[in-house]
Amino acid sequence: MINEYDKFEQLVKKLDQGNKLIRAWELMGGISANVTGLEILQSSGRILKMIVRQHGDNDLKRNPNIASFEHKLLGILKTAGLPVPMPYYFEQSCEIFSKPCILIEFIEGQSEFTPSNLYDHILQLAINLAKIHRVNCADLSLSFMPKLENTYVEMLNNKDRVILDETLNLSLIRDLLKSSMPLPSMNKEVILHGDYWPGNILWKEDKLVSIIDWEDSGLGDPLTDLANSQLEILYHFGMQAMNDFTNQYKSMMPEVNFTNLPFWQLFAALRLSTFPEWGLEKSKENNWRKRHKSFVRQAINRIR
Repeated sequence: MINEYDKFEQLVKKLDQGNKLIRAWELMGGISANVTGLEILQSSGRILKMIVRQHGDNDLKRNPNIASFEHKLLGILKTAGLPVPMPYYFEQSCEIFSKPCILIEFIEGQSEFTPSNLYDHILQLAINLAKIHRVNCADLSLSFMPKLENTYVEMLNNKDRVILDETLNLSLIRDLLKSSMPLPSMNKEVILHGDYWPGNILWKEDKLVSIIDWEDSGLGDPLTDLANSQLEILYHFGMQAMNDFTNQYKSMMPEVNFTNLPFWQLFAALRLSTFPEWGLEKSKENNWRKRHKSFVRQAINRIR
C-alpha cells in the first residue's frame, strides 16, 4: 500500500520528473479542503514550497469539478495581477488520490485578527476587494463560473439548510428576501470571491500578500461580496472598522450602484448566522450575536 508521503512524491514528479520531495506537512486551518505543505528540491537545485489542496466532500457535491474550477480561476486572477497563489498543476486522473487536487504556490504569510494598525489593515482589505471587482471580464472565458445569485436563491428555498435561529429573526429575513427577489440588476457582473473575510487573507509584515480559498467564488453583483465582508469585519473588528471599510470601498468604486446593498446585507446575515457551528467562546458568541442583530436592524431600516 502506498503511503501518503509516496503519493505526494508521485504528485510533484507529475509536475516535473526532476522534482524530489523533501518533506510534507499538514497545514491547519483548512475547513473546506485538506491542505498539505510540500517542500521540493528541483533539478536545478532550487528548493521550492508548494501547497496541495484536496477539496472536501461538501464542495465536491456542490461542484464535482471544483478542483479544475479553482485551478482555472487562479490562473485568470494571477494573470490579472491579483495577489493570489500561482496554480502549478491540476491532478484529475485520481490515480494518486481518490479525488482530484491542485498544486499551488506556497505564500509565506498568515491570517491576522489583531493588526497593529487597524485603519491601514482595513484600507488594504478594501483596496483588494475593489481590485477583484475591477477585473475586466469582457475578454475572459468565464462560462465555467456559477452565478452566485442562484446559489443565494437556493439558500432561501432550502428548508433543510438549518433550523432557523429565531433569536436572530432569520425567518423574517428569509421572508423579506423571498418577497423581494429577483432584485433589479443595477451593476455589471463581476468576479466575486464569495467568502472574502479575514481568515482568507494572508499578511506578512503588515502587508496583504495573498487572497486564498476561492472555491466559493462566482459571478454576480459586487454588493454580494461587499455585504459579506461588511458583516465579517463587524464581527472581528467592530462597527467603526466596518464603516471605514465601506467608505473606502465606495470611494474606489464610484461606478457601483449601492441601492440594493441592504438586501445583500440580509443575505449575508442569513448566511453568516450559524454561530453554534463556529465553536466560539460564549462571550464572543454573545457579542457577535449583538453585532448581527444591529447589522440586520440597520439593513431593514434602509429597506423600509
